[in-house]
Amino acid sequence: MGRLETGIHKGRLTPAEYDANFSDLHPRLTKHEALVAADRCYFCYDAPCMTACPTSIDIPMFIRQISTGNPIGSAKTIFDQNILGGMCARVCPTEELCEQACVRNTAEERPVEIGRLQRYATDTAMAENKQFYTRAEYTGKKIAVIGAGPAGLACAHRLAVKGHDVTIFDAREKAGGLNEYGIATYKAVDDFAQKEVDYVLAIGSIEVRNGQALGRDFSLSDLSQQYDAVFLGLGLAGVNALRAEGEDLEGVADAVAYIAELRQAGNKADIAVGRRVVVLGGGMTAIDAAVQAKLLGAEEVTICYRRGKEHMNASEFEQDLAASKGVIIRHWLAPKRILEKDGKVAGIEVEYTELRDGKLVGTGDIGVIAADQIFKAIGQTFEASGLGALRMESGRIAIDGEGRTSIEGVWAGGDCVVGGDDLTVSAVAQGRDAAESINRALGSAIPAAAVA
Repeated sequence: MGRLETGIHKGRLTPAEYDANFSDLHPRLTKHEALVAADRCYFCYDAPCMTACPTSIDIPMFIRQISTGNPIGSAKTIFDQNILGGMCARVCPTEELCEQACVRNTAEERPVEIGRLQRYATDTAMAENKQFYTRAEYTGKKIAVIGAGPAGLACAHRLAVKGHDVTIFDAREKAGGLNEYGIATYKAVDDFAQKEVDYVLAIGSIEVRNGQALGRDFSLSDLSQQYDAVFLGLGLAGVNALRAEGEDLEGVADAVAYIAELRQAGNKADIAVGRRVVVLGGGMTAIDAAVQAKLLGAEEVTICYRRGKEHMNASEFEQDLAASKGVIIRHWLAPKRILEKDGKVAGIEVEYTELRDGKLVGTGDIGVIAADQIFKAIGQTFEASGLGALRMESGRIAIDGEGRTSIEGVWAGGDCVVGGDDLTVSAVAQGRDAAESINRALGSAIPAAAVA
């Protein structure tokens, strides 16, 4: 490891160390490895793994296709249900979804490596640029999609397959949403997020307009007048405030923004990191920020979470991954104030917590953790203007079972809706299903000759 200076600095490691630290977390299986892994599947009828998948991919079918030497056919089975199956294979918490439900997941056995097998198939098809879908005859209908994240892309692709023209509006410079800006760098190497966007857009009839923000450049009512339908896949743009003294000190940053900065960096050495880093939070963002701080050369990285291990939103696998990288996870600690020296972060004062009658309270016991950099990963919020009279519940967009909002002709899906669970695969499912609903709604308005 390179020289570790005090304070927040760039270039803590050598180029070789950066390359090694940010290599692929789960490298693609070789053909032989994939065949061996596929051979472990029982190809269950009414497979529980398929039920556990939010996009309902026919998992036994795609694994059987791999086992018979047909990874391209396997990819088609996956993409029929999840056009972003490549990224989902990399970032899905399979250990809590399909692999958790696998009948081989017992005390004596490990589950079938469904996620890695899915990646093997989808990567094979994408490497050969195998396109499975063509646009149906043009229907004459135009749909606006706001947000080029997983929900928006899945919706746009399915609508294009149906023969509609789609325009995606996104506030960022690049399409991809969470996949481009919010995924840990070591989970999606080699600019995979953009490669997947290009693969999805190759269907044609989808235009992406970047740098276009709802409420600034247009309103929902504007789009409702110009398009036959609108889909909102806005994601979560806001970050919860810490509301603690010292939050504005130099050295305190949002974990989400830090992850995005690292994702967009051409050179990892350009990203500064502290010697002693504290991350506040217990979700996937907290884990990603903590692990990447360690990989960037931080000497000590500590996650502080106000509840117990069993309450953390981060999966058991992610918690174990952080521990394997040297991250310390401390529970039952709530931030009180951030300490400073010469206007910069010097540490954080925390209070021990406990549950009393089901309510989280402070015990009055105070401790201090030395730090020169602190990341806030305490949750994101939905922030959007230009939505007009759209009905909201619990700070997010209210929808029905088909993704329809309270405004006729407007659908929504992903993290911005009530019940959104911050999973790429769930956002894809909601975008896909909303597209089917939009297509049905527009079908009655399409001349019979156009749909024959």
